[in-house]
Amino acid sequence: MESPNPTKYSQALVGQLRTSQIYRDYEKAFRETTGLPISLRPIDAFDRPHHGDPKENPFCMLIAQTNQSCAACLQLQRKVEEEAKLEPMSLKCFAGLCDSAVPIRVGENLIAFLQTGQILLQKPSKAQFKRTTQQLIKWGTQVDLKKLEEAYFQTRVLTKQQYESIIRLLSIFAQHLSSLSNQLTVRDQTAESPTVSKARLYITEHQDEAISLNQVAQAVNMSAFYFCKTFKKSTGLTFTDYLARVRIEKVKNLLLNPHKRISEAAYEAGFQSLSQFNRVFRKIAGEAPTAYRDRIHSGSVR
Repeated sequence: MESPNPTKYSQALVGQLRTSQIYRDYEKAFRETTGLPISLRPIDAFDRPHHGDPKENPFCMLIAQTNQSCAACLQLQRKVEEEAKLEPMSLKCFAGLCDSAVPIRVGENLIAFLQTGQILLQKPSKAQFKRTTQQLIKWGTQVDLKKLEEAYFQTRVLTKQQYESIIRLLSIFAQHLSSLSNQLTVRDQTAESPTVSKARLYITEHQDEAISLNQVAQAVNMSAFYFCKTFKKSTGLTFTDYLARVRIEKVKNLLLNPHKRISEAAYEAGFQSLSQFNRVFRKIAGEAPTAYRDRIHSGSVR
């Protein structure tokens, strides 16, 4: 049997972990207790980890609004994850804020990261803020310096010991998620037939096309009638509902880009009409696409 692509495997597993009750409970408790953002990320992710988090640092939100400074944030995240493959790692950005990644491993395989941060380990200073603004000016960044200064001096400050304790909590939880990941992997391998696994992969690879139930059934060498029954029994969803959810998740990821138009995201994800997309998005996400985009880019909590 062909080995799964590590990145796709990680993305699929993270998707399952995020919907688990243990993760949702911990995520909620972590934010309420620490006041910090938390993110569960697959390997090789290229987006900002805390974008849209209700506890995202306002200073970081302002910094990330321009291309140069956003690129600097993404480079830091990449470096943190590269150095956190075996153990937790914390690094400081050009503005002096600390970000951390805790690896989640199953055996020898790295499958995901838990991340937090956007804090200072010492009181904000005028000198540090001046160095930060000088760098932004050098990059040609257009930002409201008054708002930026207010946000910077409101950044959460923790002692090194406090922050190390928070990272330790994440490390303990990473062990729980590692165990849960192993259970999910074993369950999937034993409970899901190779035919359904192949169908899922086919749907993921062709979700942006006008694929039909007959087309997928043919790809896995089954009759449409039997495939329909088998797929529903294994996934708990009809083919149509499953495909819609896959496409909506793609749209959500695309809309993390504040410059991406909703109509563009809808068509890129495979929807053939905007009226159908709006109806499906509201049904699955519980809100209109415009409300969703406004919420994640304003950092407000629904």
